Amino acid sequence: MFYDVFNGDADGLCALHQLRLQEPADSVLISGVKRDLSLLDRVEAGAGDRVTVLDVGVGNNLDKLLALLDRGVRVRWFDHHHPGELPEHANFTPTIHTHADVCTSLLVDQSLDGAQRPWAVVGAFGDNLGDSARHAAVPLGLDAEELDLLRELGECLNYNGYGESIADLYFHPADLYRSIADYEDPFGYIWESPEFAALRAGRSADMVLARAHGPQETRPAGAIYILPDAAWARRVSGAYANHLANANPAGAHALLTRSTRGHYVVSVRAPLARPSGADELCRGFATGGGRQAAAGINKLPESDIPLFIAAFYATFQA
Repeated sequence: MFYDVFNGDADGLCALHQLRLQEPADSVLISGVKRDLSLLDRVEAGAGDRVTVLDVGVGNNLDKLLALLDRGVRVRWFDHHHPGELPEHANFTPTIHTHADVCTSLLVDQSLDGAQRPWAVVGAFGDNLGDSARHAAVPLGLDAEELDLLRELGECLNYNGYGESIADLYFHPADLYRSIADYEDPFGYIWESPEFAALRAGRSADMVLARAHGPQETRPAGAIYILPDAAWARRVSGAYANHLANANPAGAHALLTRSTRGHYVVSVRAPLARPSGADELCRGFATGGGRQAAAGINKLPESDIPLFIAAFYATFQA
């Protein structure tokens, strides 16, 4: 039996889509909201089964990974987040690189020798790696309008991954994957898919609401924004953080969105001009993690906001 475990954002979706276009398999799909990090807990695999994990950190899943490996499950893992110490096991095949200009879709693209390159470009755009996406797209010979459409598709797929629960999302990520599974050509999906049309409209409406909220604090090193407890705010947090980072590439940005449970969910973007430090900052807080250019904290108590602000500016001070 095959299991495909993937992050619910654009990078996870596009990484899986590339693999299954090239290596078709009837697999069990396991995914969730972007910050659902312990997805391996849902895998009930046994000896001889194969598990593919995409765009999910090893550290949050290490105990379950070791248990699967010891049961004779073969696991291959593609990711670009800080992994911690990787196990060495005959059943484990990791492809993990944490450089700031790499995402999981690009790692899969390398492993497939570019066989499904357009979807790798979509995934990279979704992960806000515009330069990497455009570089990967060079052999495709796309014009500016076509590149812009792939960028918009990536951003819309990524937008669907953000929320406190599946109820906040337009589509369950597994269902969204099924909607793209038959499309080798992303442009066909753009023009024909009702799912893309819904995400395009929803993202546009949510961004209007987000832009009405100015920064809570601004200094030369960057800005901090706080969004309210609302489904639209939870959905748009990643898209708005990326928008702010692109609008001011010299500054860092943090978006704190209030949860229904009273704490705050944090999205951090390092300056695009110096894309590092976000993961180190967020790992300094419980439930924090991510990658050099973009990271987050799942549960920041309101009482810790001043501590976070101080750490944010200490990390990114000019």
